[in-house]
Amino acid sequence: MKAIVFATNNKHKISEIQAILGDQFSIIPLSEIGCTEDIPETSLTIEGNAMQKATYVNEKYKVDCFADDTGLEVEALDGQPGVKSARYAGPGHDFDANVTKLLRELNGQLSRRARFKTVISLITSDNEMLFEGIINGIITAERRGNEGFGYDPVFIPDGYDKTFAEMPAELKNSISHRAIATRKLIKFLKENY
Repeated sequence: MKAIVFATNNKHKISEIQAILGDQFSIIPLSEIGCTEDIPETSLTIEGNAMQKATYVNEKYKVDCFADDTGLEVEALDGQPGVKSARYAGPGHDFDANVTKLLRELNGQLSRRARFKTVISLITSDNEMLFEGIINGIITAERRGNEGFGYDPVFIPDGYDKTFAEMPAELKNSISHRAIATRKLIKFLKENY
């Protein structure tokens, strides 16, 4: 099994990506290479943040790695929270406060269309690549379900009647924005790594 560094210490993301990767690749979290600092995420785009994180780890630790960034883009909010999804309600990563703010902002809105977008940036000695995954859906009026993390309790993907948080992890991990981007990453890694 080949191993590659995933530029995150987010346990939810690590387990979700490892489940999607299966036994083809083993993920090495940042903690295993001694990276405990907060990696800067100062770009104004999801693509930029993914590249910034991967570049930081690659240059500082001299390892092949990939990083991701994800945003929830809501039509009625002109694409917000977007790149600010993790800190929508303020500094920190308080998912509950972020969801509360989102539901408050959408109160009374007729359109609840939204999309999740994940961009994975891969940097190896030979390549710098971006892989994108998008899934469209709607935002519910209240939280539903206990699985997943982040905005999962309020996002229903098109073609389904359950939020990501109501779905079994196997189903979510097979259809999500992160799954779509990760499958593109896996295809590239299998062919080139």
